[in-house]
Amino acid sequence: MKKIAFVILILLATMTDVAYCNTTLINLSTHEREQRQATDIKSVEIYRAGISRLVNYAQQRVDLFPITKPLVTHLLTENERETVRSLWGGLLDYYILLDSIGSFHADYYKLINSDDRARSFHITRSAFLAQYRFALDFIQRVENDPKLAILLNDSMPMQGLPSNSYNKFKFRFLNVIAATQFAAYNMVAVTLPKLSSSTLAVATADDKARIWQVSKGKGELLTFANAGNILKNTGFQLIFPVQAGISEWMGDTKILRQDKALISAAQIDKLRSRLEPGDVMLEQREWYISNVGLPGFWSHAALYIGTAEERRAYFNNPEVHRWVIEQGEPSGEFEALLRRDSAAIYALSLKPQESAHLPRVLEAISEGVSFTTIEHSAAADAIAVLRPRIDRTEKAQALRRAFRYSGRPYDFNFDFQTDSSLVCTELIYKAYEPATNFHGVRFNLEEIVGRTAIPANSIAHQFDTEFGMPAQQFDMVAFLDGQEWHGIAVEESVNTFRRSWQRPKWRVLTSKIK
Repeated sequence: MKKIAFVILILLATMTDVAYCNTTLINLSTHEREQRQATDIKSVEIYRAGISRLVNYAQQRVDLFPITKPLVTHLLTENERETVRSLWGGLLDYYILLDSIGSFHADYYKLINSDDRARSFHITRSAFLAQYRFALDFIQRVENDPKLAILLNDSMPMQGLPSNSYNKFKFRFLNVIAATQFAAYNMVAVTLPKLSSSTLAVATADDKARIWQVSKGKGELLTFANAGNILKNTGFQLIFPVQAGISEWMGDTKILRQDKALISAAQIDKLRSRLEPGDVMLEQREWYISNVGLPGFWSHAALYIGTAEERRAYFNNPEVHRWVIEQGEPSGEFEALLRRDSAAIYALSLKPQESAHLPRVLEAISEGVSFTTIEHSAAADAIAVLRPRIDRTEKAQALRRAFRYSGRPYDFNFDFQTDSSLVCTELIYKAYEPATNFHGVRFNLEEIVGRTAIPANSIAHQFDTEFGMPAQQFDMVAFLDGQEWHGIAVEESVNTFRRSWQRPKWRVLTSKIK
């Protein structure tokens, strides 16, 4: 029986829409594979938590996702429709990531070492069970109100999603193949060593139990009885267009175009000479997600801090000197103030990194709030540099604030209410947040499925809205725009940048967007 289950799972891996032709797992060295497995176990935990948060939010919003079929129908307001769309877009982001991780480890059965094989098996199984479990929960609530399905089936250009995506999502998980895959995974699991991560093991067991629970009564009807009708309506197609282009994904590592950003090293070197401490960089990378679950083309934001030498020259200013002295640093030197605040953090800001490049950027990435090089951070597929319209003393204050956040973990919940962990745009927001005697920069906070945040894309949107107005807070310094179809990046105008926030999240799905 166990052998049959193993064969079934292999066959399913070759026929489902989440299996891709990749041999990277097999080609990795033992050390590289162990590192990748450890990273992906943590990634599955994070993305599962993201899906759980969104589905739980949907279940709590009984005004949007009713527990039972409403006796009287009512039209959703525009704000309510936007909340539903935002939740749906974020949910699909997490499913894409789990698809990518699960597909990468789908060749686990080819691994010779039994421990290697078991780890990769449990990774792909855990990713699948998380998707399956929360899909059943989410679909149950959506199906209580027909207008929700209509709304979710609308096209979402900003996500790169065509119409009918909810029907395709529903068909994938309310399908005999999904149920068979679930059973096969469970049968194979008992033949292999258990998952080493207790956190993911507990979550996987919980997902398995929930799937069994939902499969009784109505859940069973959803899983099996509707499959035929859904098939007639949609056919067996890819759910997410990006699945046709992304074969694997890991943390902040690009795979398909590994180490080949559209912005060249020569362009980064030229750009560096145009930057000033305090500049805000918006970045977009076609093949991986920073801010997963948040909408828009621009996915990441970073703060340019410059080197110590650059800061000394830039802040060699009487007003800055007076402010530094007011802070209790008698020398009036901004660098001395940063060092006095924290010698350990200041030392990190000076430490050379890859290829002996000096840190010039402070950004919140998956490893936490970190000093990085411009050569690393700007190796993106598009980058825009915005310069706040404030004086140098306020920029010095902003950098000092930002330095204090160094080392704090990344906030995978995207909640600006706490300072204990930060997301990329939160670092920018809190560095420039207005206060008494500090004009700063005013950003438009947004409510996104129960969290207060600012997507990086919204900063570009705000620039567009304010451009040419007395309230304009930024000037554009540069915009290097990637052209996926040509494999290069070109410098574009401010007017092109102003429209960039309207682009779909997955630009690679479109042809020659301008």
